Amino acid sequence: MQYAQMATDYPLWVYYPNHSTPPDWVETFIGIVRDQRDAIDSTVVNALNSDKVLAHLAPGLAAAGYSVETGKKTTEKVKRPVLYGDQGKARVTYEVDAAHDVLGVVVEVEAGRGARGNAIYRDLIRASLVVNVRFLALGVMTEYRHLSKGKQQYVKSFHEAREQLDAIYASGQLVLPFQGLLLFGY
Repeated sequence: MQYAQMATDYPLWVYYPNHSTPPDWVETFIGIVRDQRDAIDSTVVNALNSDKVLAHLAPGLAAAGYSVETGKKTTEKVKRPVLYGDQGKARVTYEVDAAHDVLGVVVEVEAGRGARGNAIYRDLIRASLVVNVRFLALGVMTEYRHLSKGKQQYVKSFHEAREQLDAIYASGQLVLPFQGLLLFGY
């Protein structure tokens, strides 16, 4: 399916590996994103950042059983173990935007830097190291707009992220440890 053909559907999304049927949780997840379109559609809503998007998604995600970051204080963060140490206590943890422990889903939502700042690669590596993660749901802006040298620039963030993930999955050179990965463009 071509990117231009998908533009009529909201949100844009693709599930990897492409030869696998998306699991049932994907439909629920995409419905939560779709329900917040008026607040988070990056093609029409200005001044979005990942915290704002996550705040809009949080009630729906929480209702679906996800633990969701609610703020910047330590007690509001969602931490998941990477390494265990003495007496079986988590020694290294990573903060994630949301997680569903029963399903094994970690959620990361990126905004502008996701388009050009390699945040996608960081999310892939960090989520790969979290214990018991089976799926990654990775959100990026459909379109990121910014000024550069006084001129409005448009970055097709979802399209660029999709090309990166297509290359990873098609090449077989980098094998991700997930059963599946959901890329969605908000």
